[in-house]
Amino acid sequence: MDMTFVAERGLVLLGCGKMGSAMLQGWLADGLPSASVWVQDPNPSDWVRQSGVHVNADLPQAPAVVLIAVKPQMMSDALPVLKEMGNGDTLFVSVAAGISIATYEDILGALTPIVRAMPNTPAAVGKGITAIVGNGPAGLTGLEAAEALLQAVGQVVRLERETQMDAVTGLSGSGPAYVFHMIECMAAAGEAQGLSPELAMALAKATVAGAGALAEQAEEAPEQLRVNVTSPNGTTQAGLDVLMDPAGGLPPLMIKTVGAAADRSRELANG
Repeated sequence: MDMTFVAERGLVLLGCGKMGSAMLQGWLADGLPSASVWVQDPNPSDWVRQSGVHVNADLPQAPAVVLIAVKPQMMSDALPVLKEMGNGDTLFVSVAAGISIATYEDILGALTPIVRAMPNTPAAVGKGITAIVGNGPAGLTGLEAAEALLQAVGQVVRLERETQMDAVTGLSGSGPAYVFHMIECMAAAGEAQGLSPELAMALAKATVAGAGALAEQAEEAPEQLRVNVTSPNGTTQAGLDVLMDPAGGLPPLMIKTVGAAADRSRELANG
């Protein structure tokens, strides 16, 4: 399935909040005609209404793709209207957290091609990362199609099995919030050392953003990048001695943090 086929058959976007809008913006920028997109959302934004896509209009009978981006609690109301599109060649791609492929198969039919995806909020600026996994009917073709669509908002990785999705949720799905809190904490620490709130926040934001960009682009591993900027008995070493403490530092705290989020993802999936 290529984007020409999507343009010809159509794409239905079920839910168009921040994540859906970010993806839609990426698709339109990549050349997908606005007339090939149908958005179903009870409260579409002004931007969506003015983008040229079909908004809350009658849907095509067999679109190339249905992308599900509604809140999990809205799923039971939203999916039944799409049931007639199941068990065909329409590819369903879900970015809704905590909803298993088996749940979709129960509603849409066991022969429905389904790809489950977990993006994260940096998708809003084209810097997201999305993990995907598909069922048997989706096959390699479905994964490739989903990957092509989701690359509009960042990187895409494929999982070996669906059970890994809870770990992805705990790490990259919830991870941006951890980083935002780290920025908050770094800025507060700068204030405690005598900086103004504005200056401390500017330094914290730029430091995290710059370090992230360097980690992504450098050939060295993050471990080596850390070593590169750590002089023996210097200021960075003094800070890292606290942060890397095996008992009370960041390593055990991050294991507990990601673990708690992954456990909650499993709880939500199991009802």
